[in-house]
Amino acid sequence: MTSHKTAQTMKPATAAKKLGVYLEATPAEFREGVVSRSELNALQADPPQWLQDLRRLGPHPRPVVAARLGVSIAGLARGGVTEALTTEQIDALKQENLEWLQKERATQAEVRKEAVRIKERNAEREARGQAGA
Repeated sequence: MTSHKTAQTMKPATAAKKLGVYLEATPAEFREGVVSRSELNALQADPPQWLQDLRRLGPHPRPVVAARLGVSIAGLARGGVTEALTTEQIDALKQENLEWLQKERATQAEVRKEAVRIKERNAEREARGQAGA
């Protein structure tokens, strides 16, 4: 009995998420097909022009918008940003430096600080536990 390996495929939405692009802005042939693991690897290793343009100019999905603004996805929603934004729109928001953006950036900074503190505390506990063993 011979076993045939089938290519692992994913939905276009999954591939777009892994590529960090907004699905609705991708070419029709990308949205309407399936993407194999090898095709995804090829797109990541040598992105075609459409992918380079999407990554540079957008529109960008919410996780990318949030990262570029330095806030959480929930912070975007609290600020009223619910749709994909272009790089130009993101830069405009940064320039405006709105009150909600300042507040969300401060909140995100506190969250990061707390995460570092917890990580350091856990590492310290683990080191003490190994020293006592």
